[in-house]
Amino acid sequence: MTDKIINITEGSIPRQVIRLAWPAVSAMFFRTALTIVNAVWVGRLGSNEMAAVISSMFVIWILFSLYDIVWTGAVAVVSRFYGARQFDTVSHAARQAIITGVAAAIPISILGCIFASDMFSIMHTDDVVTKLGTTYLQILFGASVLMMLPELFASIFRATGDTKTPLMISTVGTFLNIILDPLFIFGIGPFPEMGVAGAAVATVISYVVGLTLYIVLIRHGRLTFKFNFTRAFRPDGKMIGELIKIGSPLAAAGVTFSVVYLFMNRITASFGTEAIAALGIGNRCESISYLTCFGFSLAVSTLVGQNLGAGKPDRAAKSVWYALLFTGISTGIISLAFLTIPHVIASGFINDPKVIVIASDYLMILALSQTFMAIEIVMEGAFTGAGNTVPAMTVSLVGSIARFPLALYICHDLGVGVNGVWWSITLTTIVKGIALLIWFSRGKWKTKQLHVAAKPEVIQQG
Repeated sequence: MTDKIINITEGSIPRQVIRLAWPAVSAMFFRTALTIVNAVWVGRLGSNEMAAVISSMFVIWILFSLYDIVWTGAVAVVSRFYGARQFDTVSHAARQAIITGVAAAIPISILGCIFASDMFSIMHTDDVVTKLGTTYLQILFGASVLMMLPELFASIFRATGDTKTPLMISTVGTFLNIILDPLFIFGIGPFPEMGVAGAAVATVISYVVGLTLYIVLIRHGRLTFKFNFTRAFRPDGKMIGELIKIGSPLAAAGVTFSVVYLFMNRITASFGTEAIAALGIGNRCESISYLTCFGFSLAVSTLVGQNLGAGKPDRAAKSVWYALLFTGISTGIISLAFLTIPHVIASGFINDPKVIVIASDYLMILALSQTFMAIEIVMEGAFTGAGNTVPAMTVSLVGSIARFPLALYICHDLGVGVNGVWWSITLTTIVKGIALLIWFSRGKWKTKQLHVAAKPEVIQQG
């Protein structure tokens, strides 16, 4: 353990929220910039290529949702014991999270490559989009282990209160990806012209570089607790079980959310390829507010976990309320932009007039739910930090599942058309935000206990 222990359980709460959140938000913005630039480059190839990448993203959400089992569990356990200053248990938990993540990534990678094309069958995309998207997905699934580990290391760093290291590595990876995108997509210079597949290759390379940087920094003592890669990794069933117990509810909710979006994409596809492209543009634009809120959610999960570990539940609660204040302001500004200049925003992605009109409608409808989305995401971070992920899972499951029949009803029974998809997303987001706010206010999360204890002999060995 180094002598630079990060203490976020004392001092000004607003300052601690901002100190943790701004690097996390910045890292999320870099990731958002990457997805936007990726969409812009692919969009230059045409509507089919953009539709392939956009449709693939719903499947990638499933991939990352599955890994939430490990990432969420790691944040809850590491932050709790870090706040309690039980550093041996922190190191042990981090090691067990890596074991769990790698063990899960191998079968996920294999199954993803095998069933990639079936995902597009569910969405009823046309043959051209299916072929392009399948290749894109198989590249990403084939490298899913390399994509999982950097995000897991980022979660461990953030759980200790270090959000700057993940920002630095995310920045390097993002700019590298932005540079590589046009090189591999269009075959500039000595690089092969790979089209949509080139975007996937560029993404994988950026993740590999990020993973390499994490390993180098950890080996040089960047973590504020002792962690050694040369020690044997020995599974601890009880610790792994607790990580899975905490992470599974949100992972289940995330997978359900993603699967529902596959069917939502299917409804959208019935209105034409232009509608799919518009859906992707709307998602890219919403990601600005989403990832801002997610950055604060990451900060909140660490603050709640460490303050509960330090025996300060009231301070943990105040951290959440300040995060809600900050995210409410930011999403309010974004909503205003969606309402006032939707055509300007949409035209920055594509030149197709029909797509621009559909995407503009999407942005204006989304504007109504942005603040409620902030509540939902921040509350998920709060429940994650407490290790009490069942409330967030329950609300997310109900809200996500309701979207599909609601979209069918609004689109077809009410005759609203493709805008019914956007309305179903907005209305369920509003309800989910309100429900989680009420559940959090009850305060039972403050008494959540983690039923794990590191085995002394395991700690001594690694």
